[in-house]
Amino acid sequence: MTLTGLDLFTRTARSASAQVITAYSTSFGLASRLLTPRSRGQIADIYALVRIADEIVDGPAAEAGLSPAEKAEMLDELEAETLRAMARGFSANMVVHAFAATARETGIQSDIVIPFFASMRMDLDEDAVYDDAAYRRYIHGSAEVVGSMCLRVFAQEGRGIRIDDGLDEGARRLGAAFQKVNFLRDLGDDCDRLGRTYLPAFDPDSFSDADKDAVADEIEEDLRVARLAISRLPRRSRRATTAAADLFGRLNTEIRATPATELRTRRVSVPTSVKLRILARALSGRNSS
Repeated sequence: MTLTGLDLFTRTARSASAQVITAYSTSFGLASRLLTPRSRGQIADIYALVRIADEIVDGPAAEAGLSPAEKAEMLDELEAETLRAMARGFSANMVVHAFAATARETGIQSDIVIPFFASMRMDLDEDAVYDDAAYRRYIHGSAEVVGSMCLRVFAQEGRGIRIDDGLDEGARRLGAAFQKVNFLRDLGDDCDRLGRTYLPAFDPDSFSDADKDAVADEIEEDLRVARLAISRLPRRSRRATTAAADLFGRLNTEIRATPATELRTRRVSVPTSVKLRILARALSGRNSS
């Protein structure tokens, strides 16, 4: 069947989103292969919008010569266009259009989109100091609500499932775990290139193994709660999220084994061969917990 009009535009927009996730994240790209084709495309739509917003505040926009005020204006425009597209069902921006299509199909509402852009806006404040409240607020908008968005995709698989508080908390905690792992992996880049310190009262000159392990303990607890919810997801979504949780659990193990002084100079990673074993284990219905 040959697609025309809006259907063709939407399929083309979703192809663009798929290219974004492939180019930017091998880990999420690998885990998403365990999803149904429909869910895989919708997750890519979410990831692409999140990545584009992140690129406005984190690097490429500045490299192109945009001032902080211009970046703020561009982020505002992206948020406004996203909310309009969710209401209208169309945007000339293909990444936004693809996200809006997924939002309308899965029930993603503005109440979990607006906090995301609020956290991205926090990244534009070059003098921000993160106390515990700001740290939690940032994690909520940058990661927890993204987990809630993804849950709405997973809930559509097969005959679908009803989202309750337990599932939503698990999705939020999984997103929080991912973000906290990345805080620790990116300490050097965040501090030295971007001039940011997300961890409360973080002092790069006195960051200790005890400080690092306290965050790793939070990650471990987040993953524990997340896995309770993951076990309730439809089969394909359960396997994909198990793979992602196990991958970040492995990263957390590597972080625990890395001295705090080294985290400023070495970004912890998991070899591709290990990623593939984690993927195969999740595919078989097992996990590493």
